[in-house]
Amino acid sequence: MKGINKLTIQLTLLAAGYCTHPEWITLRGGSFRSVPFPAGFACIQHPRLGVILFDTGYSSRFFAATERFPFSMYRKLTPVIYEDSQSAVNQLNALGIASEEVKLIVLSHFHADHLGGLRDFPNAQFIYLQAAYNAVKDRRGLSALRAGYLSELLPDDFIARSLPIDEAQQFSVPKNFPFRRVMDILGDGSLIAVDLPGHAAGQIGLMVATDQQSYLLCADTVWSSRAYREHRLPNLLAGLIMSSRTQYQDSFERLCSLHEQYPQLQIVPSHCPTFYPLAPQKGVL
Repeated sequence: MKGINKLTIQLTLLAAGYCTHPEWITLRGGSFRSVPFPAGFACIQHPRLGVILFDTGYSSRFFAATERFPFSMYRKLTPVIYEDSQSAVNQLNALGIASEEVKLIVLSHFHADHLGGLRDFPNAQFIYLQAAYNAVKDRRGLSALRAGYLSELLPDDFIARSLPIDEAQQFSVPKNFPFRRVMDILGDGSLIAVDLPGHAAGQIGLMVATDQQSYLLCADTVWSSRAYREHRLPNLLAGLIMSSRTQYQDSFERLCSLHEQYPQLQIVPSHCPTFYPLAPQKGVL
C-alpha cells in the first residue's frame, strides 16, 4: 500500500502447530467436517531492528497449561496437533535465527494460540494495544478460559519487557481507507498497527510491505481468506468466544471493504492454510 515504508523488509510466514474445528462455525455455509486452522506467526527481518515476530503460535507449554480443569476444556473444544519441531523458536533456528536475535514481538491479542512461544525469546520486548492486556490480565478460571487466556504462557517479566503501542502516533491513511485507528508502531512507517476489535478486545493487525508486496496480517478478524473474498461471516455460535459481536461485525465489514478497495493488498488471516503451512517449511514472501 502506498505510504508504508518498505525499507528492505523480508517477511516469512510460518505455523507453530494447528487446531481443528468444524468449518461451518468459522464460515457460514461451510462444511460440517473438521478442518485444520494453522497457528500462524510471521518473522519480519527489519534492516534497522533485526528480527521481529508477529505472534508465536503454539508451544509445548500450551499442553502443560491445559492439563487441569477448567483449562482442559480449551484443548477438548479445539484439539491441537503440534510437534516440538513446529515451535516458533525451533523453526527460526532452522532458518539460522537464534532465539536471542528476536528483539520485538508484536502481539495481535492474548489468545493462547498466538502467544504460546513467548517464553522462548528472552531478549524480546512485547508490543500490543494496552486494551488487549487490560481485558485479560485480571481474569482467572472460567473467565480466563472464556477469553482464551492462559496467564502462565506469559514470561514472568512480561510487564518489564512490554512496550504498549503509543496510540497517539497515528499513521495517515487515505480518506476512503475503511479503518480509522491506524498507528505507526516504530515511527518510521515500516510497521503499521490496525485496530481490529471484536474477536478479542484490543486485537490488532499489522501492515507491512516488502519490495514485492504490501500485506495486512489481520489476525483473527476472519479465519480464512474465503471469508473476506466471499463476504461470509462466521456462524452465530462463533460469537460465544468473541469479546463483542457488534465490533466483530464492524471489523469484518471494514475488512471486506478494504479487500474491495485495495485488491493489491494481500490480507493474511492468522489461521488460513492458504498462507500458513501446516508443516515447517521455509518461504520468504
